[in-house]
Amino acid sequence: MERPAYEEFLALLLAGVAKLKCGDPLDETVDVGPLIRESDALRVEEWVAEAAAGGATVQCGGKRVPGTAILEPTVLTGTRPGMKVSCEEVFGPVVTVAPYDDFSAALAEVNDSAYGLQAGLFTRDANRIFEAFDALEVGGLMVGEVSTFRMDHMPYGGVKDSGMGREGVRYAMEEMTEPRLLTMHLR
Repeated sequence: MERPAYEEFLALLLAGVAKLKCGDPLDETVDVGPLIRESDALRVEEWVAEAAAGGATVQCGGKRVPGTAILEPTVLTGTRPGMKVSCEEVFGPVVTVAPYDDFSAALAEVNDSAYGLQAGLFTRDANRIFEAFDALEVGGLMVGEVSTFRMDHMPYGGVKDSGMGREGVRYAMEEMTEPRLLTMHLR
C-alpha cells in the first residue's frame, strides 16, 4: 500500500473484514468457509502466531474456530519478508498489509519469492499497470481485483514454485492432451 494511503486503507480494510461471517459455505450468508482440512487451518494459525511472535501485529482474526478447519479472516501488519505469511503460499484467509515508498522496490519485493501464482494491483495509473505487468514474475496480474480472481475460460496458474501449466477448461485440456501428427504423402 502506498504510504500516503496506508492508514486510511487499513482502517477501511479492517472495517470490511469485521463484517465477514465465517461458517458453513452452503449457507449463502457466509463469506469465509473452512480450509480443506483441519490440519491446514492449524498450519495457517501457527504461521500467524509465528509472525506475531516475530514482531508482526495481528490487526484482526488469527484464531481458528475450535474443532473446525475455519480460521477467522486475519489482517497482519508489521510483517517482514522472511516470515512464512509473507514468503510462502498461505492458502488461507490471511492478508498482510505494508506501506511502500517506491513502487519499483515494492515490485522487486514481490518477486523476491520462490512463488508467483497471481498478483492483484489496485491503481488507475496505466504506467504503473504496465510496469507491474512487465516486472512481476507471476502467472497473472489482476488490476482492480484481488489476486485470487479467476474465471474458467481464462488461463489460471503460476510460475516459479507456484506450479506448471494453466487451469481453465481449454488450458487444462491442452495440458492433458498429447498432440499427435500424421502426415501421408500418397502417390
